[in-house]
Amino acid sequence: MKNKIIIAGGGTGGHIFPAIAIANAIKQMDASIEILFVGAKGKMEMEKIPEAGFAIKGLDIAGFNRSSLFRNVSLPMKLLKSFLQVRRIFADFEPEIVIGVGGYSSFPVLRYAQAKGIPTFLHESNSFAGKSNIMLGRKATKIFVASAGMEKFFPKNKIQITGNPVRAKIAANRITREEGISFFGLDPQKKTVLATGGSLGAKSINEALLNSLNEFEGSGLQLIWQCGKPFALTARNAAAGKKNIWTNDFINSMEYAFAASEIVVSRAGAMAIAELAIVRKPVVFVPYPYAAEDHQTANAAYLVQQNAGILIKDEDAKEKLVTAIISLAKDENKQNQLKENIGKLAVKNADAIIAKAIMSNVSGK
Repeated sequence: MKNKIIIAGGGTGGHIFPAIAIANAIKQMDASIEILFVGAKGKMEMEKIPEAGFAIKGLDIAGFNRSSLFRNVSLPMKLLKSFLQVRRIFADFEPEIVIGVGGYSSFPVLRYAQAKGIPTFLHESNSFAGKSNIMLGRKATKIFVASAGMEKFFPKNKIQITGNPVRAKIAANRITREEGISFFGLDPQKKTVLATGGSLGAKSINEALLNSLNEFEGSGLQLIWQCGKPFALTARNAAAGKKNIWTNDFINSMEYAFAASEIVVSRAGAMAIAELAIVRKPVVFVPYPYAAEDHQTANAAYLVQQNAGILIKDEDAKEKLVTAIISLAKDENKQNQLKENIGKLAVKNADAIIAKAIMSNVSGK
């Protein structure tokens, strides 16, 4: 009988791409392992996981809506329905191990696995653990974390510091700048800025760029702009006719975007930082201010202290972001300092470390 593993979670690229990296590392160790993902219907994992070559089952579940309490009325029913769906998935698939990577779809899956006595593993990418992971951590077999100090959230004897797994395409990127520039149809003679607010876009970054697109052309810069679905039409209309602007709601081949760019604008989530450290790019961070415990601001502030990034507050982005980008583009010395220092923080083999720890619990391994 094949050994079978379920990987649960998603919602954003920060959960999905590490999950795919872990799955690929497990398959590298043993190609006979059968892996099934479980996510939330309607979320991006339902598209991205099959694109990566893995099967996925979707749950009818939603997270707690902090902006509208009324929308949470149906939450208990959805949670109950998701547990029934999880029970059917487990009966059909019979997993030997279950891995949770964050996102609200991971909670019912790992809670059910723990109730059945199936070994569960957690990956917590952030410096502040989510509430679901904290609850699940009490009965988890092992908890993989990116940084020290996580014993305030999890049992100390279960923690293993591994860093954050990065997509193989990025960790092993051999694409040249010329290939990257050609991929986006841009000018190889111009310095290129990559702006990404994460897989879902970032309102403050988008609005700052929208108001200043002409300044990029005036400064001899070109822009690769991942804007997210809600802003896609606005961005496309604004960029129409501008040869120095490429925009889309999502960049599937981020390795080409990193190769093409000299400067990056980004949120300051743990996974974004992990990738940016590996590709060694000068970054202007605009932290998402509503992340738990404002941990993105803490992440960016730490990098600023290491001279490994520039921080612009979300509330200041409209006024200050493009000015900071143009100023950095003119300062080669600052770019080189930022590249060198962020590169010191890179962890390239987190996926393999995690896979090895998980595989030691697979029967017969």
